[in-house]
Amino acid sequence: MVNEHYDFIVCGAGPAGSVIAARLAEDKQVNVLLIEAGGTDEVPEVLTPAQWPLNLGSERDWAFVAQPNAHLNGRSIPLNMGKVLGGGSSINVMVWARGHKNDWNYFADASGDPAWGYESVLDIYRRIENWQGASDPVRRGTGGPVHVESAANAQPIAQAMVEAANSMGIPRFESPNGEMMEGRGGAAINDLIIQNGRRSSIFRSYVYPLLNQPNLSVLTHTIVSKLIFDGRSVIGVEVIQDGRRNQYYASEEVILSLGAINTPKVLLQSGIGPEEELRRHGIPVVQHLPGVGQNHQDHVSFGCIFEYHEPQKISNGGSEATLYWTSDPNLKQPDMFHCQVEFPVPSADTAHLGVPAHGWTMFAGLSHPKSRGTVRLSGPDVNDPVLIDANTLSHPDDLKAAFTNIELCRDLGNSTVFEKLVKREALPGKLGRSEMENFARNAAVTYWHQSCTAKMGQDSMSVVDGNLKVYGINKLRVADASIMPEITSGNTMAPCVVIGERAADILKKAHRMTSCQAVEVAG
Repeated sequence: MVNEHYDFIVCGAGPAGSVIAARLAEDKQVNVLLIEAGGTDEVPEVLTPAQWPLNLGSERDWAFVAQPNAHLNGRSIPLNMGKVLGGGSSINVMVWARGHKNDWNYFADASGDPAWGYESVLDIYRRIENWQGASDPVRRGTGGPVHVESAANAQPIAQAMVEAANSMGIPRFESPNGEMMEGRGGAAINDLIIQNGRRSSIFRSYVYPLLNQPNLSVLTHTIVSKLIFDGRSVIGVEVIQDGRRNQYYASEEVILSLGAINTPKVLLQSGIGPEEELRRHGIPVVQHLPGVGQNHQDHVSFGCIFEYHEPQKISNGGSEATLYWTSDPNLKQPDMFHCQVEFPVPSADTAHLGVPAHGWTMFAGLSHPKSRGTVRLSGPDVNDPVLIDANTLSHPDDLKAAFTNIELCRDLGNSTVFEKLVKREALPGKLGRSEMENFARNAAVTYWHQSCTAKMGQDSMSVVDGNLKVYGINKLRVADASIMPEITSGNTMAPCVVIGERAADILKKAHRMTSCQAVEVAG
């Protein structure tokens, strides 16, 4: 039975929101409402790892598209995002990437709170993980809610990628997490959230074991349209259910975990954001915060495709090997972020160049691009789409980095290590400077790691403080990838789980609730 009044309302059942709702609901005296715009995750496309691409463009995908971008030859690139219980953790490629040591230390510096630093975050990861690999008690956790394992029986092409990188002087590690992400990086077989051959999303890991608790309610197919205020305090949310507007009220706090596109949208349409933009759409200004919707970041990548001699198997979702490395040994963290995919994946604008029927892709990615985008409103209503100016490759340094990454990718794929598996390089091949620039602009896609649009910090463009409270507003916090001051090195799911755990710790302390207990390990 769903009531109208709760202690806490968590908006968004993705990797952060699922954690917050579950941790708050551990206190049986606290009533929690978790609201999700999408529906069930009980479908083969979610639960079967190999079927993850079938979620893209489905009802489980927000299917955002960036505005046309002159830096991408006028292209509009897709920005997929989960719209289902589990959010991105239910439609992504299941890679568990925890971020680099210096990512978290930057979070601590930006927020002014050492609790966001690497040593503190290691404690959180030890609480989160049920790590199945080699014991590393300093860096890895066992007995936590999230089942993490190295890609089981990784395919020869994945093993070859790690070996090829090693032959080029890039060190091999048993896991891409832990020690590897405390220095220059390396190459490794991926860590994945797959258990017994099934996806183990963050919703499944945290919320599913608690669904029978009467103090936790989960609403699906419910879109959060705006916040409800009493003065400068948030007291609830307005939602759209079956085409009707309803209200739910929180006596303690509302937490936005809607992701880096919808969180700023709800803030803006509720009157929190740049005053000029709000007035342009006739939205009464509750709090002028110029940083809302600014600082949009994402990992850009470029697909280099190689043809097999013979068709090869695909396993574990098809992404079993990864590489992080520094293009300059003086860098403090990897600027190169390469993901291998065991099938050919051209962009819509490179497919005409010729894609083999049987092949694999090495995505040459930038782990810390300098380009910054924006998320703006097209109108004041919940049905008015947001305008996402991703501005991919708008910073000239990103194009230079693209060339460096693509060349490393080509060198890897053409290594003699692949001789028995790879027939030829299909894309891009050896190109001149202008041709390679055109290829990069046409090949550029993102890893769908939208982030940083409601950043945590202390400067005038910050939206939340180190306790995730929205500046100038009472009883409202944000906890998702939008609060990142800078995007983390690698896939953003695992860092979002940390953000969820930090938010839960902060809330429990602020409201003098039961301290965090271990959620029972699922299945």
